[in-house]
Amino acid sequence: MSALPLPDLSQCANEPIRVPGAIQPHGRLAVLAADSGQLLAYSANWNSEEAVRQALATLPVDSGRLQPATDPAWVGTLPLAGATFDVAAHRHGSHLLVEYEPAGPSASMHAPLYAVARDLLPLLAQAHSVIGLCELVAREMKRLTGFGRCLVYRFDADDHGQVLAERADPGYHSYAGHRFPASDIPRQARELYRANHIRVIPDASYEPVPLVAAAGAPEPTGIDLSFAALRSVSPVHLEYMRNMGTPASMSVSIVARGKLWGLISCHHRAPRQLPFQTRVACEHLGRLLSLQIQAQEDNAEVAQRLALHQRVLTLVALMAETDGTLQRLAAPELKLHELADASGAAVVLNDICWMIGATPAAQEILPLAHWVAARGEDVFSTDRLSESYDGGKLLLPACAGVLAISISHVHRHVVLWFRPELVQTIRWAGDPRKTLPASGRIHPRQSFESWQQRVQGRCAPWQAAQEGAVGELRQALLALVLRRAEEMASHAVELGRVNKELEAFSYTVSHDLRAPMRHIAGYVDLVVEDNGDKLDERARRYLKHVKDAAAYAGQLVDALLDFSRLGRSGLRPSSVDAASLVEDLVDEFRQQERGREIEWEIVQPLPRLHADPLLLQVAIRNLLSNAAKYTRGRNPARIRIVPVTQPEGNGLEVSDNGVGFPMKYVGKLFGVFQRLHRSEDFDGTGIGLANVKRIVERHGGTVWARGEPDRGASFGFVLPPAPDTNYDAAAAGARREESA
Repeated sequence: MSALPLPDLSQCANEPIRVPGAIQPHGRLAVLAADSGQLLAYSANWNSEEAVRQALATLPVDSGRLQPATDPAWVGTLPLAGATFDVAAHRHGSHLLVEYEPAGPSASMHAPLYAVARDLLPLLAQAHSVIGLCELVAREMKRLTGFGRCLVYRFDADDHGQVLAERADPGYHSYAGHRFPASDIPRQARELYRANHIRVIPDASYEPVPLVAAAGAPEPTGIDLSFAALRSVSPVHLEYMRNMGTPASMSVSIVARGKLWGLISCHHRAPRQLPFQTRVACEHLGRLLSLQIQAQEDNAEVAQRLALHQRVLTLVALMAETDGTLQRLAAPELKLHELADASGAAVVLNDICWMIGATPAAQEILPLAHWVAARGEDVFSTDRLSESYDGGKLLLPACAGVLAISISHVHRHVVLWFRPELVQTIRWAGDPRKTLPASGRIHPRQSFESWQQRVQGRCAPWQAAQEGAVGELRQALLALVLRRAEEMASHAVELGRVNKELEAFSYTVSHDLRAPMRHIAGYVDLVVEDNGDKLDERARRYLKHVKDAAAYAGQLVDALLDFSRLGRSGLRPSSVDAASLVEDLVDEFRQQERGREIEWEIVQPLPRLHADPLLLQVAIRNLLSNAAKYTRGRNPARIRIVPVTQPEGNGLEVSDNGVGFPMKYVGKLFGVFQRLHRSEDFDGTGIGLANVKRIVERHGGTVWARGEPDRGASFGFVLPPAPDTNYDAAAAGARREESA
């Protein structure tokens, strides 16, 4: 019977593997108090407590010379009960642990370690890849230990073990290229591997030897054996080894950057014991491999980070040479997708998407970008998008993973990189799935025959250097956007100053031109009045043209003066009843256009608007006048005024059935003196719509126009509500900027 209870596999995560209360039977253990040297406990395979005390009395070192350390210190090869034993000791916490193991054929501490230093170190220094390093170590470890098979494997991001190198005698099953499931090594065992770098099990069929308390000492239930070579291991692991057909095993940890990178695992078909000096050489070999792997990976990562940093600088430099808008990131010459070794990339601003390379469709990218932005992370990455994003399966196989940065969470400004699905066929060392047998107890898996699994829905993992590079790009873009904003603010200040100067100049010129225009018209009248009988018909016609031109020039000057005044006058906004204002203006136009058949339609209720009453009247008058003018020739003319409600605010739209206009010229309509029709057909100065635009924009609103030749036109505006209403002005400003 086993000296310890056999736990269920489901209990492995909570098994007390550091304090098993027992050792392996091939050696003996004595536990002393580190401060006083008092014997506290010993393994039950000593003949008696007196035998323990006699053996300890012959030690050539006292407890005070043993420093607190995890590595057992070599004490010597000492005689005991007619045999020789290798003796090692170490302090751990408040305990001093002394271990006795049968001595090997050689008592020299130098030969194995010397061979490693002399023969293997130069070869390790010459290896140019991690796999090359692992191949060298697998060969040397097998030579040092004499085990039948030696594997070197690393742990992936999911803690599965991937075999990188193997050396095996004939007849041993090969695990080259296979993986061991993460469940084979419980989390607490991984942590112990990280702390204690070597563990040897000479015979998996052993019966554990329990610890017993020395006379007058407490029960040894809490003695930590984490760094004891003789520590008894989990019965579940022993069963695992027997299922694997390897009664003897040795594991040497590979620790890089403080994390368990992988293991060197040696197996033998028969029980096999390693002397202390050989184990020391094996442990040092593992440490050498750890250092070399860390150095190679660090060098590779530094080189990659430098290359990516240079690429980021190039991207930002190219951006800085342009207008700096982030849309430029998707320009073909920038090759944005290559920064993260992706198949494609996209730049998203709210509901606008620009793409480069192989990407999903825009209508698929937009909800993904909004989902990424909603996470609130500056940098987000996943190599298995379908497991976290509801629409991820629909993007396969073109997109299985995404790397993204959020430039602005307010405006959902996101840059994304895409990678396609990478279907893999993984060879496992046995089916990693565990089943519940009829007995009810969960066992370690019993089969290690090659078992294949097809993995889908994933892409190649994003590397830390790539995530760092896009994070660096994000910071650079934020700096670039901030600089552009500062430049625009500076330009706005300068533009404001210039505009004031232009308005002052316009006002002065307009005012000074009014008198000469009137003088011209007045002198023409005097010439006709004083010399009417002397002028022939041609002279009269010429003078009429001069007077008409002077009158038109005067109208232009008056319009320009009005336009200048609109920019100079202060706003006095209040609540204006648009319904009353429109009805009064319509009555006025009915009086002016008595000879025409015009059907006026006012759709109620018209809103109350927050605006300067006089300026708002000017704007609406211009819109109604525009509609009345360009419906001449229609019988009947139809003019319709409707209310408009948008997230940005409220307003009006005036539609007519007049001559209309081509939409390709819509950008010119609100400019000063811009006309799309001949002045001979329709009178006016071409400044009315410019006045509308200036008035509306001074109130913080927006204007628009729609038209179709010979089918009519629509002109409208919205104004923001009063500041004390429930209204998101920042959001409205962002929408105005986007629409502009």
